[in-house]
Amino acid sequence: MTADHTPDTADGTAIASCPWVWLVDDDEELQEMLAPYLEQQGARVTCLASAEACQELLQQQQPDVLVLDVMLPGLDGLSLLRRLRDQGIGVPVLMLTAKGDPVDRIIGLEQGADDYLAKPFLPRELNARIQAVLRRQPGQTGAGPEGTNDGNVRFGDCLLDRRRRLFRRGQDLGISSGEFDLLDVLVQNPQRPLSRDRLIELTRGPLSEIDPRSMDVQVSRLRKLIEEDPRRPIHLQTVWGYGYVFAPESSG
Repeated sequence: MTADHTPDTADGTAIASCPWVWLVDDDEELQEMLAPYLEQQGARVTCLASAEACQELLQQQQPDVLVLDVMLPGLDGLSLLRRLRDQGIGVPVLMLTAKGDPVDRIIGLEQGADDYLAKPFLPRELNARIQAVLRRQPGQTGAGPEGTNDGNVRFGDCLLDRRRRLFRRGQDLGISSGEFDLLDVLVQNPQRPLSRDRLIELTRGPLSEIDPRSMDVQVSRLRKLIEEDPRRPIHLQTVWGYGYVFAPESSG
């Protein structure tokens, strides 16, 4: 079952540029509460009741933000997220998790989620999270001439593309928005140790309430993408008791 809502108006706190939000949750009351609110803030909202319905629709089109509940009938949200990332689909994903269940949050970050929000929550907080995710996305008007290398960064056998894509040996790795932001910050500060708190401030904003240990989860996932041996990282090195540092090349 799919419900599509198109906004009529937006107030001063509206999400920029009328983004398309897919809300994947089998709770009809939650959908009926959130969809009108997000529409009032300037979003177009499509409600889906299952991961299977979402997966089928993704074969035809793609939202600006996917709000995905962990607990879904049939295929659960985490399994869908894993499939999307394995297929190289980098659509921003905001996971909805049960209150007081940090395991789902950690697993979600490991699978490539961009953010998470614990139930119950206020619609205003969801809107703020969506806006934060959107601000980390590239502009919709394009990112420069096709095929240019302006601003691209090469290290080892990887290429970090300004179009927010990560390639290794020519293969597009399907990096998520949150992972790109973290890697980009590290790459732009070579040989400079950055604390977990500083990484959160640079990637999520100074008022973010993200657990600093979430950086460990995202770094671990990035290592699996770019390192020959994630257990012996060359590029994303740990500064014990502090944070991480990016090394463009091996010192060996």
